[in-house]
Amino acid sequence: MQITATDAIIIGAGMAGATVAAQLAHTHRVVMLEAEDSAGFHATGRSAAIWIRNYGAADVRILTAASKDFFENPPDGFTDAKLAHPRPVLHLAPPEQMPQLEALLAGGAVIERIGVAAARALVPALREGFAVDALLETDCFDIEVAALHAGYLKMVRRLGGQLALRHHAGRIWYEGGAWHTETSAGDAFAAPILINAAGAWGDVVAALAGEPKIGLQPKRRTGVIVDPAPYAVRDWPLVGDVGHSWYARPEARTKLMVSPADETDSEPMDAQPDEYDVAVALDRMQQALAIEVKRVEHSWAGLRSFAPDRSLVIGPGHLPGFFWMCGQGGYGIQTAPAAGHFLAAQVRGQAVPAAMADAVAMVDPRRFSR
Repeated sequence: MQITATDAIIIGAGMAGATVAAQLAHTHRVVMLEAEDSAGFHATGRSAAIWIRNYGAADVRILTAASKDFFENPPDGFTDAKLAHPRPVLHLAPPEQMPQLEALLAGGAVIERIGVAAARALVPALREGFAVDALLETDCFDIEVAALHAGYLKMVRRLGGQLALRHHAGRIWYEGGAWHTETSAGDAFAAPILINAAGAWGDVVAALAGEPKIGLQPKRRTGVIVDPAPYAVRDWPLVGDVGHSWYARPEARTKLMVSPADETDSEPMDAQPDEYDVAVALDRMQQALAIEVKRVEHSWAGLRSFAPDRSLVIGPGHLPGFFWMCGQGGYGIQTAPAAGHFLAAQVRGQAVPAAMADAVAMVDPRRFSR
């Protein structure tokens, strides 16, 4: 079998794999191995992404904040599309969720209490009596996920990197100071660096390589598209309850995307929506918003994979040259620009950027075995 030598093998070409590949390709020959027919088929291609500063654990917030400038000012030639479109986030608090509202307000940044009347001015469909208070995050924005992902893939190609589609890594071993992979396409690659960016399959890849598993748990998340007529929703904020049991956001100018914010445990797979979750999404939304749903126009599901402590998993593993870029949960898109820089620096043996230094221990994959 002929083995292609390179500097770094990255398993997975979704957002996680593409971002680190793009950063690392400045100094390394990289090859991305992607099992599917297209890059970003699973979590990346099904993300309704929005940048929210006060979302996630402390490490997530650090990388989210460090990514903001990239979204608003991408480098010349990265993409012709605008990556960030302003979209405030409105948090509604039913009476039983007031403690959560106070906690979010106390621990958040660029967030203000606006009250129910102001909330109804932003979202006229808000039902009387659903909420007793409301918060508004004003510096959030929608992310053009497809343009972001395509921009990173283009950067990889421009720097000489390779994307190998339909290359499922079936065998992985370390020999002679290099990682070797055999793929379903019959090709084999060898490199001193192996980066696990396999998303829901992260622990599967680790097991193939002999690296201790993290305990990643893929969880299904459902999305539903409905017509909110007669309401014109294009300029609505993303709206949901503080307890995060549902949310809704404008989609394609005139539609509304609704989710029950479900987190149903799943095996790694091509996730499909469940009728029960679709019904739950609509019921929870309609308890808060006076929107009559005549039919579901589209529904889908994707997997969000979490580490046991729900923090990110980015950095060196236990084995030589093995690195993790997994456990992004629902935060992978909004942290992507910073996360790519973060891991590329570690692969090169450099210090991570100062703005992200506090996150190093929080996301260290080896924290689970200490």
